[in-house]
This record gives sequence, structure tokens and C-alpha cells, in this order.
Amino acid sequence: MMEILEQAGAEEQVPSLTRVVEHPSWPVLKETVERIRPWQSKDGSIDFAAEGAPQQADALAAVERVADAVEQLSPLVPHDAAYHQALVKDLRRWAEGGFQVPDFLDSLLAFQPAANRTDGLQHLVVFPMYTQNGNLDRNLEAVVLRMVWPDWLAELERTRYDNPLFCGITFEDFTSGYDTNSAVLFPETIAVREAPERFSWGGIFCDREAARFRRVTDAAVDILGLQLPEDIAAMVHDQKRCEDAFVLWDMVHDRTHSHGDLPFDPFMIKQRQPFWMYGLEELRCDLTAFKEAVKLQADGVPQARDVQYAVLFDRMFRFPVTGDRNRNYDGLGGQLLFAYLHKHDVLSWTDNKLSIDWERAPQVTNQLCAEIEKLYKDGIDRPKLVHWFAGYELVSTYLAPHPGSKWAKGPDALDLTQPPRKLVDDVLPDEFPLSMFYEALSKKLKNVIASTKGITADGAERLAA
Repeated sequence: MMEILEQAGAEEQVPSLTRVVEHPSWPVLKETVERIRPWQSKDGSIDFAAEGAPQQADALAAVERVADAVEQLSPLVPHDAAYHQALVKDLRRWAEGGFQVPDFLDSLLAFQPAANRTDGLQHLVVFPMYTQNGNLDRNLEAVVLRMVWPDWLAELERTRYDNPLFCGITFEDFTSGYDTNSAVLFPETIAVREAPERFSWGGIFCDREAARFRRVTDAAVDILGLQLPEDIAAMVHDQKRCEDAFVLWDMVHDRTHSHGDLPFDPFMIKQRQPFWMYGLEELRCDLTAFKEAVKLQADGVPQARDVQYAVLFDRMFRFPVTGDRNRNYDGLGGQLLFAYLHKHDVLSWTDNKLSIDWERAPQVTNQLCAEIEKLYKDGIDRPKLVHWFAGYELVSTYLAPHPGSKWAKGPDALDLTQPPRKLVDDVLPDEFPLSMFYEALSKKLKNVIASTKGITADGAERLAA
């Protein structure tokens, strides 16, 4: 009897398992998903007649292992129970239907992370999907994440920046589609039979954004000989501070797409426009976050100053030299911000060293935001093509167009009998080439930027150590 009581006491002292990634079913799930992924075509289906395809029985067994693992893990995340039940049904229906193009609409509708944004809350997510800035194929992916929703952020969202769909998130673990540059989890990337009438959440991995920012900024500051104020240098070397900065930046940026004087569909998903218009929209949202951070700093919000320099450094150092030069609208926005600050003497590149007028930087950055906001407000009264030319004029005031550009020559160089969407074909892939400064910086930063593929907070801390 005493032996039984001692055994019971020992069992009570064993800590309960709470992390999904520590459960023995997680590596089973992850490894099985990795086995399935190479079998899939671009649309997510499995062509059993293709070279290297599995036997259908093997695919059925693999999907059943995934479903079983989800059922084993689901009790650790009871708030996802309805989603996991729908997920298991979608997985088995996909298998029973012969592995045609997957349809996970039912499980997508059941997954509602924005309904409970408790800080630190885990989610186990499995979907056939592409990962933006990562893998363009709709492969099966599995990711364990945590919600980032500290009290200070929740209060700002409640009182100043209503954004009920936004989810700040961090990685726990993931399959190959996220061992990439992707830092988002968006419902529109998931394979479904039809798009829902509206999406109810969107997630951004602030830990990856922060880790990537720290690595690239640290290298750029060293290369450019930039002397940082002590508090900003401390922020760049602090993962938690950077995560706080990015989650606030992302929350304000995300809602800005639907706020302001908007002459067009804010997300532009149904329109074909010249890529500088996309670049101006993304920059407008970032500069709005910057502008709000200046206000928040005046109100005593500790994270606000960090947001300002996260926006400036990420936009100026990483964006222009990341990705190829084919309609790189985010790169264009970074070039424009740098050129604007340089033209207004906030930046100086002298004797091969970069210096910043830290006192004037907020004021002049807000001036650029005001110019873009005026472009938008005036655009409400313009035809589409006239608005595009106005956007081109704003950008080309600070950035030199390609010498072979038709658009740079003005309306007379274009066939205006064509509809505006056809004139987009006359836009050069690299309409605004990199300056000599950025060409040189790109060569020195390219390996650093490449090294951030798949980075997480742990990777950033290992580098710092």
C-alpha cells in the first residue's frame, strides 16, 4: 500500500506536458507532413502517375498518420478543438477523394485565432497552403505558434487602433514552407473550393521580423559606419524589444490599408496597377505607423521610439536590397524613403560614412507621409491613369527613372487608346534602378540577407551570443 502511495506521489510531481512541440506526436506529425509535401503538385493534388509518386496506399497511410497526430495533440490546445475536428475531416475527405486539389474551407472557417488573443496562447495549424515570400506551391504545412498580445498592445488596439482581425504571432516550430523568408500566416493562402466572403484573421510572425531586422541592421550599421544613439543600439540588440516594436508596427500598418482617403480598393487585389502604386501604398502604411509612433512617444508609450527606428532601418537597409529587381515595390518604397531623407539633409553619406540627424528624422519622415496622403486625397478626383502619372511624378522627384522608360517620357510616349491596365505592360521591370549607393550596399549585405532565411528568435540570440 505504501509503495502505491509513493508511486502516486511521484506521478503528481511530474510536470504536465503543455507545449505541443514537446509531445511525442509532434515529430510524427512534422515528419509525416514533410514526407507528403514532395508528392504534391503545385495546386496541392497528388498525381499518382507522375515520376516518383507514391503508391496510393502509402499516401492514405501518411494522411491518416497526420490525422491521428492532430487528434493526439489537440487536447493540448482545447481552444482549437472545433478547428482540429474539421481539419481531420478535411484531411480524410482529401484522401478518400483520391487526393485531388485539396479543399480545406471547412477547417479554415473553424479556425478563429483572432477570437481569443490571449498572450502566449498556443495554436497547432495544419493546412495545404503556399507561404508568402516562401513557397508558392500549395503544399501541406504544419506550424505551431503562439499569440503575442501583451496588455499594453491590447489596450492600444482597444482604445486607438481597432484591428479585431490582427494576430501578432511567434514560431514554436514549422515544416519546410516556413524554412523560408515567409513571416505571415494569411487565410487567403490556403487551398479552398471558394474564397470566404470575408476573412476573419491574419497573422504576422513578429519574432522572425525582429530577428531578421536585428541581423541585417547590425551588419548595415557596421558597413556604413553609422553611430547609433545608445538607446537605439540597445534596441537593435534586444530581441524582445524588437518583437514589441514589430507587433505594434504591424498592427497599425495592417489597419491603415483600410483607413484614410483611399481612391481605390485598399488591398488592390482586383486591380492591375503599375508597381510604384503598390510601393506607395505599402510605404504609406509604414509611414502611418511611424507617424502614430511619434504621437505615442509623446504620450509616454515605451515601445513607440523603437517602432520609429524599426521602420526607418528596415525600410532603408533591408527592403531596397532584398529580392530581385522585377517590380520590387517594397524595395522601391525603401529607396524612396532614403532618397527623401537624403534630399532633405536628414541623411548624409560623406567620407564613406552614413550619419543621421536624429532630431529632424521624425519631422521629415512625417513630411513624406503627408505628401503621399495628399497624393491619395487628390486622387479621389482623378481618372485612374492621371492618378498613376501623379504617383510616378512623386516617385521620380526623388528617384531617377530608368533611361529607357516610356513612362518617364510622359503620356505622349504611350498609346493612350489602350485601356490603363494594358499600359502597365509598358512599365519596365526595374523602372527605378538602384542608386550607386544601394548597388554597393547590396553586394555587401546580400550574404547577410540570405542568412536570414528561416530565422527565428533562437537564431538571432545564437548570433548575438
